[in-house]
Amino acid sequence: MTDIDFAGRTALVTGAASGIGAACARFLADRGAARLILTDWDARGFDGLELACPFNTIVGDVGDPDHWSTVAEHLEGLDHAVLNAGIAGAGKPIAELDWARWKRTCSTNLDGVFLGLKHAMDAMRQSSGGSAVVTASVAAVRGIASVDYGATKAAVAHMARIAAREGGPDGIRVNAIAPGGVDTPIWDTTEGFRSFVESKMEGDRARAIEEFGKIGTPLGRFATADEIAGQIGFLLSDMASTITGAVLVSDGGFSI
Repeated sequence: MTDIDFAGRTALVTGAASGIGAACARFLADRGAARLILTDWDARGFDGLELACPFNTIVGDVGDPDHWSTVAEHLEGLDHAVLNAGIAGAGKPIAELDWARWKRTCSTNLDGVFLGLKHAMDAMRQSSGGSAVVTASVAAVRGIASVDYGATKAAVAHMARIAAREGGPDGIRVNAIAPGGVDTPIWDTTEGFRSFVESKMEGDRARAIEEFGKIGTPLGRFATADEIAGQIGFLLSDMASTITGAVLVSDGGFSI
């Protein structure tokens, strides 16, 4: 069996300033990646970033085609892509969700993955193939989230299947990961979680994450960003050389 080794490889990671994206950058760098291209709209999130390989940081909106024109200039020789950038949903029912918020979520969660695949697969075709993983969600397979989040995550999971079929003849593998609850800063952007922390947990965020993890999850806990990064790293790696078009649900049994 081949070890997970990215020696000499170049990889792109979106949403790389925090959470799963930052964990993926560390995972790749620690396993020999030669160069990383990291993008996020949070410039401050890159402050103090230390990795065991050279890296470029490009600040911008993944839903903006002009941003990808800049990123594309750095993708020569690309081997791997982690298309992870995403935002939380509005947390509102369909009848109450306004058009502007729907479009905002679609721009980041769906357009950003489309544009990322478009440019990453083009770069991989010009070399010797490669692999990509897109971040979906358990909300892609279970109707538990607000429509903007759930619909976009279901769409990117299916986009990965289509991309896998298209990329196969060029030696490009594409898979998706569908996490359940993961302890990342995205929770802090949701009104419901913030309210729960303040009103029920007396401001104790760690305790709130622990309590959320117990709700409806057979394993009784959330994943860490590093755990999800390891699973993404496996799908990117040569160990998964015959896996393409898969959606790996990693939710602690929540969707059972």
